[in-house]
Amino acid sequence: MTTLFAKKAYRVVKNIPKGKVSTYQAVARAIHKPRASRAVGHALKCNPYAPQVPCHRVIRSDGTVGGYARGAKKKIEFLKQEGIIVIGKKIDLHVFGWRV
Repeated sequence: MTTLFAKKAYRVVKNIPKGKVSTYQAVARAIHKPRASRAVGHALKCNPYAPQVPCHRVIRSDGTVGGYARGAKKKIEFLKQEGIIVIGKKIDLHVFGWRV
């Protein structure tokens, strides 16, 4: 069962365009739960709608890749396929960041 909170997070994440990333914190703010970035991460870990909800496009606020249900290596692979440059598990948010 998908919670209302998770559904709201999925709606935001679904709008992140290919070749861009957002952060768990930005998604939490977009659904009016600014202190719920860890809950966003948990919701995305349980995402039953991949790839329509591209949870691999959500990263940590410091630019590091963060977790992924299929492993960080797979997350980096998907991001690189979309043209995102990942250097040492880190992404430049000034270049690839997307405002929710």
